[in-house]
Amino acid sequence: MIDDRRTGGSSKTARAAALKARLEALANPPGAGPKLLGPAQLVRAPGRVNLIGEHTDYNEGLVLPAAIDREIWIALRPWDRPEVELTSVELNETRSFGLDGLAPGARGVRSWIDYVAGMAWAMREAGLPVRGFRGVMDSTIPIGSGLSSSAAFEMASSWALAATGAARPAAGAMAAIAQRGENRYVGVNCGIMDQFASAAGRAGHALLIDCRSNQFTLAPMPPDLALVVCETGSTRRLDSSAYNARRSECELGAKLIAEREPGVRSLRDVDEAMLRRNADRLPEVVARRCEHVVQEDGRVLATVAALRDGDLEALGRLFAASHASLRDLFEVSSAELDAMVEIAVSVPGVVASRMTGAGFGGCTVSLVEHGAEEALRDAVLTRYRRRTGLEPSVYVVDTVDGAGPLNQEE
Repeated sequence: MIDDRRTGGSSKTARAAALKARLEALANPPGAGPKLLGPAQLVRAPGRVNLIGEHTDYNEGLVLPAAIDREIWIALRPWDRPEVELTSVELNETRSFGLDGLAPGARGVRSWIDYVAGMAWAMREAGLPVRGFRGVMDSTIPIGSGLSSSAAFEMASSWALAATGAARPAAGAMAAIAQRGENRYVGVNCGIMDQFASAAGRAGHALLIDCRSNQFTLAPMPPDLALVVCETGSTRRLDSSAYNARRSECELGAKLIAEREPGVRSLRDVDEAMLRRNADRLPEVVARRCEHVVQEDGRVLATVAALRDGDLEALGRLFAASHASLRDLFEVSSAELDAMVEIAVSVPGVVASRMTGAGFGGCTVSLVEHGAEEALRDAVLTRYRRRTGLEPSVYVVDTVDGAGPLNQEE
């Protein structure tokens, strides 16, 4: 499947109207009906694709994501109950939770609504007022694709939960609050990149994010290159335990190096010479994880420079090196991801391609010269299907602004 739909123009208007109509059609909960406060509101948050800088964010390193026009929308009406009730259009399911007494581990059975509950808990912990609401959620982010549907869900929820008129922290601070909710409440030990990109995205740009300082700078995307995401059609198999294991291996590496090297707090503080000096202290698998992270930080800065200079050859080399490192050193690629990258780089006009996201399934990202998108599509739909037996999807995406309210006219 090729899908290059945009969320602008009349499609945005129709989608907003449909979502609000679904909200208004919901039946009232049993008992004394809640008092709905004001007209329907719309909030949105984008997914992201990471150009380069994989598994560096939780090592306080550098990343280069872009917010994309695959988004989660929530239509909502605040009410006077300390409760959130949310309906997923995609899942055709309604879930709810009370705002009072939220605490990590207190809810028992886990479900998708925990991402909203975790956001509410983290916002309250940060001193931000939250409100109850009834809402309907819809998404154009493929679940399990590695395009950060969970982070987009969290950032859209942060706008839905925010009490009217409440001061909102800067994007980096809000992303850190969302990260804490996912770490502590949901139990996924993620870094901050996904929430940051969804919160702070800018149309026409990638974001160079320093995950230690929570600061970012804009990295303009070359106007003559398209951004194409290819979904492998394979279920992502990097579950939270595997993800957390890799994070623990990186933390162990930093700890062992710090015993000899003053000032090392994380792998962000380690360079290649330091890594070589301490090779005898590191278990073999830990050494490989550390080597990837240390080199990947350097590739992020080199990619920013190559984008700025329009150096297409350098972009190809950097993406290829990143993919090989994720495959061989960090061991989070898959046969399907490897096949997708191999097919993509063989297509004339494809400048660079690599896996993106946490790994073991999901998506690749490619930088493609305008006019070559259809050739890439054709190659993927024929050769990838034949090679893997799986049904791929191809998304030509645009970079967009970060999360926030939608104008009621849209």
